Amino acid sequence: MRAGAHADTYRPAYEDAALSLQMGRAPDEGAWQRPAGRTPGEEARERVVRAGSTRGATRRRRARYAERPESVVRRLLPQALVVAFLAGGTTAFVANDKAIELSVDGKPRTLHTFADDVTELLAEEGVAVGAHDIVAPAAGTALESGDEVAVRHGRPVRLTLDGRQYEAWTTAPTVEGALEQLGVRAQGAHLSASRSERIGRAGLALDVRTERAVTIMADGRARSVRTNAATVREAVEGAGITLHGPDATSVPPESFPRDGQTVTVLRVTSGTEVRDEQIPFEVRRTADPSLLKGAEVVEQPGRPGVRRITYHVRTVDGVRQRPRLERDEVVREPSLQVVKVGTKPLPHSVEGTDGLNWRALAVCESGGRPHAVDPSGTYGGLYQVDPRTWHGLGGKGRPQDASAGEQTLRAKKLYLRHGSSPWPHCGSRLYG
Repeated sequence: MRAGAHADTYRPAYEDAALSLQMGRAPDEGAWQRPAGRTPGEEARERVVRAGSTRGATRRRRARYAERPESVVRRLLPQALVVAFLAGGTTAFVANDKAIELSVDGKPRTLHTFADDVTELLAEEGVAVGAHDIVAPAAGTALESGDEVAVRHGRPVRLTLDGRQYEAWTTAPTVEGALEQLGVRAQGAHLSASRSERIGRAGLALDVRTERAVTIMADGRARSVRTNAATVREAVEGAGITLHGPDATSVPPESFPRDGQTVTVLRVTSGTEVRDEQIPFEVRRTADPSLLKGAEVVEQPGRPGVRRITYHVRTVDGVRQRPRLERDEVVREPSLQVVKVGTKPLPHSVEGTDGLNWRALAVCESGGRPHAVDPSGTYGGLYQVDPRTWHGLGGKGRPQDASAGEQTLRAKKLYLRHGSSPWPHCGSRLYG
């Protein structure tokens, strides 16, 4: 037998005992020994029977060992099936796992998913999508390993563009991107926020004033400028034109300058004018029986009042505008004039003077006008008598205020006192 191989080491007990004796050893305890009182023939027959029984057991053990591989297969087959099933499931598991790059608002990350399409992927990752959001590829698109999915959330923009307000949505992350997406011309524009400012999910308010072409007419000269000013006043000042005090523009200075608009600057000067106007006084007449009928004597001279009127005067580009009344006030009230009116009957004549030509004298002295006054203001009436002489003759007030009859009566009395000498140039007319 080959060394190291497993050999059948089974021997009957009697063979082991005989072998032990031959080798000079005593058999082991429990080895076969002859029972007492038995003949050698009986012992021989018993050993044959026991040996046959032992050989049968040995054959059965060998048969069992010969059948063991099939038994093992039968026992291991269910386990193998389970292992195969698990191996197949693992293969399917690995096949359904997908490596996807998901970018949300420009922030990419790589993840593994079993989602079948974009909608399932976004739901797994808790990415909510609204009506103003953009998903590429579109929701519901089937996914394969290596695909890229991008989500851009919409952001509200409260846009004021050249004075007009709009509500808009953008998926751009910055102000510059939003302007480009909304189609707003930003070159030369004024922005209320930096172009690089990021727009949060809450959005932002953005004021944009685009560059416009405006023509400014001032001081006889036209200037064309490009401006992003918020008001006409700013555009005018940006063109190097200074508005002084009351200067005005053809459109409201705080209005928004429009593209292609022409604005005219009006140079304005303004001031005030004050005018004083007289207020006539009232005259009250009272009867005086001591005065000859027709005579009137001013007992209390009246004085006119004064009204002061203030006007606002405006000149636009050298053209004077209609004055505008600003204030009307009474500076001085008028005072009443009191006049006495004579009621005493006139005498019919003055003895010694009735034959004289008094009409010719009156025409020569005053042109026949009872109220005439000489240029110096000293002499008055038909006969040009001074007040002092008049009062000496009994007259009241001024001679030019008396009636023509009283003036003739007083002149006749003067003639009786001094002849024609009070009238050195015209006295000779009395005798004509």
